[in-house]
Amino acid sequence: MLMPGIFGENLFDNDWMDFPFDRDFWGSRTPAKTSKSIMKTDIREHESGYELDIDLPGFKKDEIKAELENGYLTISATKGAGNDEQDQKGKYIRRERYTGTMQRSFYVGDDVTQEDIRAKFEDGILKLSIPKKDAKAVETKKTIAIEG
Repeated sequence: MLMPGIFGENLFDNDWMDFPFDRDFWGSRTPAKTSKSIMKTDIREHESGYELDIDLPGFKKDEIKAELENGYLTISATKGAGNDEQDQKGKYIRRERYTGTMQRSFYVGDDVTQEDIRAKFEDGILKLSIPKKDAKAVETKKTIAIEG
């Protein structure tokens, strides 16, 4: 059907005509979940340090790991796919709960040690307290005399 247009653009919205009626009704159109979209993080700075609140809903304490290496604090969480129980009389027609491993890393500095960081997991939120450390003084630029 011909529709009126200006500069080759259709004046009427025909998006409804592109609806995939033949597609699986239960198919998902949501984008893939990533660590950043699942592990929402709030970072607060105060005089003595930083506080991180990381959302990890549905995870248990033993499924979460925090590691410090080369100045990077890495938080990882693993949710096993084999732990779900299924009714023997039926099958899943849609599964939206997250299964797999995700992680995020934050640079906290080379001077921060494992003993400096405090972590607490409560009500699906991992709370981390990281102290500020004085940065080592950077050596000022010195000129080297060149003989010649």
